Amino acid sequence: MAPLPQEQQAVEAAARAAYDACHPDDSFDDLKRRAAFSKEDRFLLADWLAATERKLRGAPDRHSAHSVG
Repeated sequence: MAPLPQEQQAVEAAARAAYDACHPDDSFDDLKRRAAFSKEDRFLLADWLAATERKLRGAPDRHSAHSVG
């Protein structure tokens, strides 16, 4: 397998750290393995990577961009 571009490696490393911190009974690597055969896990993985990429680029969180009230 070809190495990931440097930016993609940074996104994956940050997503791994965040996912592992939020899911003490699971791991990012296990999620990646399950994503190979589970549609739900494939979308969950994509969501974690996309959210992490947005955060690293400094984009606002889609869920906190709107004020309630």
